[in-house]
Amino acid sequence: MRHLKAGRRLGVTTSHRRAMMRNMVTSILEKGEIRCTLARAKEVRKPLEKMITLAKRGDLHARRQALSFVKSKEAMSQLFDELSERYSDRQGGYCRIIKLGQTRLGDNSEMAIVQLIGSENDQLSSLKSTSGKKKPARKSSKVLEKVSEEVRQAEESSEKAAKEEAVEEQVDAPEKSEASEKTESSESATSAEAET
Repeated sequence: MRHLKAGRRLGVTTSHRRAMMRNMVTSILEKGEIRCTLARAKEVRKPLEKMITLAKRGDLHARRQALSFVKSKEAMSQLFDELSERYSDRQGGYCRIIKLGQTRLGDNSEMAIVQLIGSENDQLSSLKSTSGKKKPARKSSKVLEKVSEEVRQAEESSEKAAKEEAVEEQVDAPEKSEASEKTESSESATSAEAET
């Protein structure tokens, strides 16, 4: 039983496997993507994401830890300059595995592409952002359409009635003020006559 023995052996020795992972991570950081078998692609995710997490930390100790794994200065500069800024808001999931749907001629193993999200070679992100997720159109019933139309008509008629009342109040307001002035002047005249 293989309890607590995580990871794939990939049919090679430990030192060979470690060197292969270092080479693959370095190549991905330099070029943005690589083509390999599906098992290797799934296995290279872990060290690749660890290196990007170290780059996001960005201190001297993180640089030294990454330098002990990554093999070239070009990949290190790419990692700590560009990728740390690109993935500053992202909490993991920095790479994508795309199954090619074809097999290798020699041993019939499944092939895949490992690519960094947001690199020049990444065309799926642009497709996803342009298409977006479309919500399926709901089927509206005829009864619902009739009711909503009646509600709209009722709202429009109430708005028209409110506008007409406002206009009538504005027209009636000067007439009422003139009438109140006349009544006040007549009351003052009657009171003046009563005094004399």
